Amino acid sequence: MAKKSSTQQFVPIQEIRDGVLILKDGKMCTVLLASSVNFSLKSSVEQQAILSQFQSFLNMIDFSVQFYIQSRRMDIRPYLDMLATREEHQYNDLLRIQLREYIEFIRAFTSEVDIMTKNFFVVIPYTPAAVDVSGIAEILSTKKETDPIRFQEDKSQLEQRVTVVEQGLARVGVRTVSLGTDELVELFYHIYNPDETNKAPKR
Repeated sequence: MAKKSSTQQFVPIQEIRDGVLILKDGKMCTVLLASSVNFSLKSSVEQQAILSQFQSFLNMIDFSVQFYIQSRRMDIRPYLDMLATREEHQYNDLLRIQLREYIEFIRAFTSEVDIMTKNFFVVIPYTPAAVDVSGIAEILSTKKETDPIRFQEDKSQLEQRVTVVEQGLARVGVRTVSLGTDELVELFYHIYNPDETNKAPKR
């Protein structure tokens, strides 16, 4: 009987260290959480300026980036619990009735319609020179620990790319923040476990 493959064999991540993804092929990635821009509310002049700045940003970088949009169902239960607490402490009968009706409306509405929240991410990769020129990806994929000195050198190169992307997107009006190790663990936990959105990953 053939041995069943572990799920981890299909996950391209070797480890997460200091907010950096180290993939099994030796590549390193930083993930930025990006804000959104309400493009449709901008004037035609502002829209043209945004498009021009974004085009300049894409033409400026000499490496690839990946834009990832994550849609997740919003857990409305904490909000309903907060409203229920307010109802208990509401001494005005009319306001208490209105609050109770509002809670029931929200509960009924969300049972029929999924309330989604969207997060925007930018993935910035960097391939260490040794992996690129000598093809030692297989060695890195089986190596349990990465050389600390080499890691810091490669991370410095990756951070230079991150700075370029942050500055370029800032000109478009997009704010960014780098995900730390815990945030990355949570992000990929929910990506590979979509049915357990409301559960916290094990550390």
